[in-house]
Amino acid sequence: MIVISLVLVSIGNASGLFETADGQKFLTALTLFTASIVLTTATISNDNLQDLKTGLLVEATPWRQQVALIIGCFVGALVIAPVLEILYHAYGFTGALPRPDMDPSQALSAPQATLMTTISQGIFSNKLEWTYILTGVGLGAVLIIIDSFLKRMSNKTFALPVLAVGIGIYLPPSINMPVVTGAFLAWLINRHITKYVARSGDKDANKRAERFGTLFAAGLIVGESLMGVVLALLLPPPLPPVVLRLR
Repeated sequence: MIVISLVLVSIGNASGLFETADGQKFLTALTLFTASIVLTTATISNDNLQDLKTGLLVEATPWRQQVALIIGCFVGALVIAPVLEILYHAYGFTGALPRPDMDPSQALSAPQATLMTTISQGIFSNKLEWTYILTGVGLGAVLIIIDSFLKRMSNKTFALPVLAVGIGIYLPPSINMPVVTGAFLAWLINRHITKYVARSGDKDANKRAERFGTLFAAGLIVGESLMGVVLALLLPPPLPPVVLRLR
């Protein structure tokens, strides 16, 4: 994101885009679109690779998997736009409310989009606090060193993942608390299962618990998202334009 913004700053200065009133807005939008394309491509590629690896393990037919993945990409692209429109008109997003009478505290947060916009606008306006960026880079390097040291000294029993610390700093407490609660519950359940295995000798208990636990956690995540969309459809007027057209 930062590299893309710096490259576009050089292009903007060379082409004189910053001399126009809308030049900065155009470059900001171009940066967001470029970063979104790169991020989406990397995300879909990673997901598809995992699916293909799973198919290899269960001896699935590769070409059928590829057809299903291509269909999934197209269907996802067609569905996500109207769903976002429904959520926007029902709840609004932080900093962008569709109606003036809406409560900003009830708006859906978009921390990643806010971060991307803040960085691009800060670079183009020469007001970006580089101290925070450099502090984050330095903190990440220190955490990687500490994580490697802990793993080496404890034979990988203890660790300090830099991604987990970054999520804790980046995301608001309303999102972090469920993550911490889930991790604590998983730790308690794993202790209980370990004692059960030692007492009963059932060596497959860990695998069964991990499988059911993963399915249960996935159900909570997907269920919460689906219920949010369903509630958005059931909200009283004014309804989103998509819903009005469907009716």
